[in-house]
Amino acid sequence: MRTLVVVAHPDLASSRITARLAEAVSDLAHVTVHELGPACRDGRFDIAREQRLLRDHDRIVWQFPWYWYSVPAVLKAWIDQVLTHGFAYGSGGSALRGKTLQLVTSTGGPEASYAAVDPTSRFTMTQLLTPLAATARLIGMRLAEPLVLHGARTVSDEDLAVHAKRYRELLGSPRRGSAEAASDTCL
Repeated sequence: MRTLVVVAHPDLASSRITARLAEAVSDLAHVTVHELGPACRDGRFDIAREQRLLRDHDRIVWQFPWYWYSVPAVLKAWIDQVLTHGFAYGSGGSALRGKTLQLVTSTGGPEASYAAVDPTSRFTMTQLLTPLAATARLIGMRLAEPLVLHGARTVSDEDLAVHAKRYRELLGSPRRGSAEAASDTCL
């Protein structure tokens, strides 16, 4: 199973978490790490290139920091421009059908802030990820269990290393995360 890791961060060079996680999987033979920042020129992507990358891989990972209860703008722009009608959905749009989508994200707040009983958010991470689950469903992808690192602002170097190891293990086997292990119910 070939894996494409789509890394979306507005400033990867200054990132502690996203950069470390991308680095943790970058040397795996069956993994292609693709940074969206350099791929975006004047707010536009080379759609043919991006779609070719998606076609050439079986498992797609969206790796990003959780921003204001959503994905960073560069990932949203990529989704809008690349997952087009006729390619990802709609008439003839079956290029991603049956592939696995893996979400890998980090939150600034602790896990407790993503609980239905928290007075600030009142939403769980599963609820907040619903739009991405709906996207996966629309384009026919199986959504794997998300990998979330909570409390990124305060995570220790040791805990970050453990999380990076877990991420590497998740992607480490070309068979791990296969369609059989992914959820058909999208969260």
